Amino acid sequence: MELDIKEIITVGMVLFAVIDIVGTIPIIVDLRAKHGHIESEKASVVACVIMIVFLFVGEEFLNLIGIEVHSFAIAGSFVLFFLALEMILGIRLYRDEEASSASIVPLAFPLIAGAGTMTTLLSLKAQFHTVNIVIAIILNIVLVYGVLKSSSKIERMLGKNGLGVIRKAFGVVLLAIAVKLFAANVKGLFL
Repeated sequence: MELDIKEIITVGMVLFAVIDIVGTIPIIVDLRAKHGHIESEKASVVACVIMIVFLFVGEEFLNLIGIEVHSFAIAGSFVLFFLALEMILGIRLYRDEEASSASIVPLAFPLIAGAGTMTTLLSLKAQFHTVNIVIAIILNIVLVYGVLKSSSKIERMLGKNGLGVIRKAFGVVLLAIAVKLFAANVKGLFL
């Protein structure tokens, strides 16, 4: 067991940027307006379970279909790269699913634990210790829960400009991490 605070912080920041719970506040506020109530607890727990199960079973699934973790990590770095571009440039390449209700489906999946998050988890697993990733997932879910519970307060406090600045800042961090992940795993392909 390799408990490492630096790894937990790094993985936590990557997941925070990919999950982009702050960037989804407008969607959450819209869901609350349409459906009156958001099941924050249920959505958070289900998202956490999905992410942890995928972290442990995802690699076996890849082996079953004959894909190396390094290849998947490189694919994940491309997903992160495009997510980062989306955040920085304010364009919409990803997440075109239309939320239809305020239950588990739009919140837990795909908003919190979507395709980008799943790809990121396996990419991170190729580079970081599993225990640190699990701790980072749990810390992120606690943050997600807090944001879901107080989304309208956060939106009023930060305003549209504040949310935009946070989104762009995390986009740049995510872009740098995508480049690092790509570089680290390209070497692994040719060894």
